[in-house]
Amino acid sequence: MHEKIRGDIEEVAPSKELKTYPETELINKKLQWFEDQKIGVIFHWGLYAEAGIVESWQLSEKDEWAREPKAWRDDIKTLQRDYWNLIDDFNPTHFNPTAWAKMCKGAGFRYMIFTTKHHDGFHMWNTVQSDYKICSHRSPCKVDLYKEVVDAFCNEGLGIGAYYSKADWHSPLYWSKPDTIKDRRADYSPTENPELWDKYVQYVHNELEEITQNYGSIDILWLDAGWCGKDPEDLRMDEIAEKVRKTNKDLLMVDRMMGGRHENYVTPERKIPSYDEIPKQTWESNIPLGNDWGYVPTDVYKSSREIILAIIDVVTKGGNIILGVGPKPDGTFTEESKSMMAEIGKWVSLCGEGIYETRALTDLAGDRTWKMTRKGDCYYGFYIISEEASSPTSLMIDHIEVEGKIIKNVATLDHQELVNFEEEKGAYQLMLPEREFPWSIIALKFEVAQDKDILSVEQ
Repeated sequence: MHEKIRGDIEEVAPSKELKTYPETELINKKLQWFEDQKIGVIFHWGLYAEAGIVESWQLSEKDEWAREPKAWRDDIKTLQRDYWNLIDDFNPTHFNPTAWAKMCKGAGFRYMIFTTKHHDGFHMWNTVQSDYKICSHRSPCKVDLYKEVVDAFCNEGLGIGAYYSKADWHSPLYWSKPDTIKDRRADYSPTENPELWDKYVQYVHNELEEITQNYGSIDILWLDAGWCGKDPEDLRMDEIAEKVRKTNKDLLMVDRMMGGRHENYVTPERKIPSYDEIPKQTWESNIPLGNDWGYVPTDVYKSSREIILAIIDVVTKGGNIILGVGPKPDGTFTEESKSMMAEIGKWVSLCGEGIYETRALTDLAGDRTWKMTRKGDCYYGFYIISEEASSPTSLMIDHIEVEGKIIKNVATLDHQELVNFEEEKGAYQLMLPEREFPWSIIALKFEVAQDKDILSVEQ
C-alpha cells in the first residue's frame, strides 16, 4: 500500500550501525512485547478537528501543499488568527473515553497513541507550561483529555502511547516574530540566539516530563516534527531520554525520522514496505482509515477489506500496523470509522491467532500468493481471493520444508474446521470446505511436527 505522498512526510534518516546503550537490554525486551501487539490505533485530535482541515499544517506559510486545493481562510494572517482562536470553540461535549477504549479493543487494537500536542502548540492535557491548552480559562472544555483517554485505555488493558510534536508554532519561544513569513522551523537561529533557544529546550523537557510522569505508566513516547531535535534545533535528546525514563524504565522512544539511539523503532508513513525495503529493526506502518489523520468532513475512507489486507501484508512482513482515527470535534468517531473498526474486529476475532504474537518467516524473498506467519510449532497462511473470483474448493501450497515430519494437520482459522490435504513431492493439495470465506481471505493454520524453520513458501 502506497499512498500519495504529502508535504508533511519527512524523509527517513539513513540507517546506521546499531550500537549498544545502557538501556538497550530493557528496550529489546520491550520491543518483543511491542512486536506481539501487531495492531494499534493513533488519534489525531485537536483544534484542527474544529476547523476540519489537515491537522495544523495550514499555519505554516511555506507549507503551501496544506492549503490546496482551498485554504481554510484566504489570507494567511486571518487564517492564523482564526485558527489560534479556535481554543474558544473546541468543546467535545460528547467525548466518552470509555466508549473509545471498548470500541478500539473490540476492533482488535492492542495499543493506542494519543496526540498530546500537534505542531500548532495546542495542549490536549492540563499542562502547567502553557495556557494554550484544554482546561485553560479560555477553553470551554475543563477536562484533561489525555488523562481521560489514558485511564480508559489502561482499564481495558491496552498499551499506552503519547504523540508529541517537538515543534510548537504557538510558543513565542519557537515562533518569536509575529510579522515574519513562517515555515515549520523556529523563526530564528538557535545558534545566534542561544538564550531563547535554551528556554525552548527547557519548555520541551518540562512538558515531556509531565506527559511521561504524571499519568501513570506509559509504553511509547512517539515524537514528531522530524526537523526538530538535532542541530541546529538541538533539544539535547540524551537528557530527555533520561528524564522520561525515570518512572518508565523500559519506555520505547520513537524520535521519528531521526535515526540512532532514540528511534527505538521506525515508522514508515502511509506506506507498507516492499520485501526489499523491509527495515532491519522493529517497525510500524502508519495507515489512516481515510486519507487524512485528523477529522476532515470531506474525507474519503478506505474499505474494511483494504485495511484487513494491509494488516496481513504488514504482519507477514514482520511489522506492526497503527491505524489512524480522527475523532470529530464533539468527541465522537465518524460513522465510517465505527463501521470499519467493527468490521476489522470481526475479522481479527476469527483469524487473529495468525496475527498476534506471531513472527515473520525467516525467508521473505519475493512476493508470494501465500502470506505466512509463525508461532511456535504452528504456521499460518493467508490466501487472498480476488474480488472477482469465487472461493476455491482446493489450493496448492508448494515447498513447505522442515526437518522430519512436515505437517500434522491443517485447519481453517475462522471456523476451526480440519482441512484434508494430500502430499506429493513436497507439494500439498488442500481440500477446502465449499463456502465463502470472510472478506475473501482464506486463513489456515498448519501444525507441524517439529519446531523448525520453513525454508521457503511458494505457489
